[in-house]
Amino acid sequence: MAPPLPGPLADLAPLLGHYGYWAVGAVVFLEDFGVPAPGETILLAAGVYAGAGELNIVAVAAIAFVAAVLGDNIGYLIGRTGGRAFVERWGKYVFLTPKRFQAAERFFQRHGGKIVTVARFVEGLRQANGVIAGTTRMPWPRFLAFNALGAALWVGLWCTVAYVAGSHITTVYDEIVRYQRYVLIGVGVVVAALVVRHVVRRRRQRREPGTPAA
Repeated sequence: MAPPLPGPLADLAPLLGHYGYWAVGAVVFLEDFGVPAPGETILLAAGVYAGAGELNIVAVAAIAFVAAVLGDNIGYLIGRTGGRAFVERWGKYVFLTPKRFQAAERFFQRHGGKIVTVARFVEGLRQANGVIAGTTRMPWPRFLAFNALGAALWVGLWCTVAYVAGSHITTVYDEIVRYQRYVLIGVGVVVAALVVRHVVRRRRQRREPGTPAA
């Protein structure tokens, strides 16, 4: 018999109880190319079910990993084929000029691997991750590698935590999220520092005569 799911996870009990692994794959897949869906929540719920013997944790993790990678690659394809045209047409209305977009594109191509990996753990960025990478034309093999790494870490973390924590998952999850914010703030500071360093370096190169452009 399936265990009662705690807190907000309880809303997913009918979906998970009826469709099982299919629900895990479909929801994670939809979330990862931009559709508002509770991908992380259903992963936690499936982990609790697996801990109670209702599902196989290895199957849950494998299905979630494949769905996450496929979903982000759909998002990448959307960004690659239509994102640039959208930015060029409408970006000026949100102060995203072609020059600024090109600068963002260069920055993402250089540091995008770190962003793609970390974005998996950030609500909002997780859904837009692939679209942004495609729009800025991050090389697909590079995106695929870092996206797979982020998916493996994300699925591995939440499946393990939910499987072990069981009915106490909501308490454990709240604690992890609380400390995760500090980590993300630290990452944001590092990214901001890299951007500032890049801008300062380019300005110095422009001022020094005879220095080749970057």
